[in-house]
Amino acid sequence: MHKALVLLAEGVEEMEAVIVMDVLRRAGVVVVAAATGPTREVVASRGVRLIADALLSELPAAPGAALVIPGGAGGAKRLAADQRVLELVRTYVRSGKLVAAICAGPLVLQAAGVLEGVRFTCHPAACELFAGRPLAAERVVVDGTIITSQGPGTSMEFALSIARHLVSPATVAEVASGLILPG
Repeated sequence: MHKALVLLAEGVEEMEAVIVMDVLRRAGVVVVAAATGPTREVVASRGVRLIADALLSELPAAPGAALVIPGGAGGAKRLAADQRVLELVRTYVRSGKLVAAICAGPLVLQAAGVLEGVRFTCHPAACELFAGRPLAAERVVVDGTIITSQGPGTSMEFALSIARHLVSPATVAEVASGLILPG
């Protein structure tokens, strides 16, 4: 069974974090939500309080087959400034494991130095923070083991794209059908 690590920092975008965790769990992926702050409680961008499964500091170096970085400007800024997170991103990329970032989350990938030569997208409001790099126009972009997406409205597509890398096509189709989404 595959495992995905979802990082939660103060200011995370609620929809992006919760939808990804929900869809992956429906697909049978073991999801561990890890808070990067001092407590498991994380206040998201719209004031929703999320309780993480663990603190990042309590986990092994690179647990799981996938690392998911939700957006939210405040959350992404905190993650991009956290050296533990940047090293974790580099470790996943070096190991050929899946790394997925949505909304402002690709800023974390940029801070980790893993976007060179990678096609990616992000939230339109974050485009100017990529120093003139061309961004793909698609709602979800898959380039090798890196998946990026644009924002809250693309969360379902983003989550299903991650699931496609971790579980069978039949499982993804079943989950999508149950959610009344195209597979």
